[in-house]
Amino acid sequence: RECGYKNGNEKPELVLTEIPKGTMSLALIMDDPDAMAAVGKVWVHWLEYGNTDDSVTEGKNDFGEIGYGGPAPPDGRHTYVFKLYELDTDLDLKEGFSKQELEDAMKGHIIAEAKLTGTYAP
Repeated sequence: RECGYKNGNEKPELVLTEIPKGTMSLALIMDDPDAMAAVGKVWVHWLEYGNTDDSVTEGKNDFGEIGYGGPAPPDGRHTYVFKLYELDTDLDLKEGFSKQELEDAMKGHIIAEAKLTGTYAP
């Protein structure tokens, strides 16, 4: 289905330079807090986690799809926030998990976190 993605819906390449000792998995949340004004909620664009066995599992974005859903602002410039969490445990979530399920699974296991914020306007 057509979601109005911009620029071919190519997910950005994110590179980690250091991972804290004791990290067992990494989790990523990308969302758009500016969507609150347009649609009444923070819009989830990407949910993903990777465990120590190098497996990567993706959640369901607010477009109703598994994986990355890129910028598609309905009303001008929007802010996109990438939050990376380093965790002291492996996660056991099934593909298609929600943001709430990911946040619940991470509780009490976050070693470090990083945030990258950018803007996009069509």
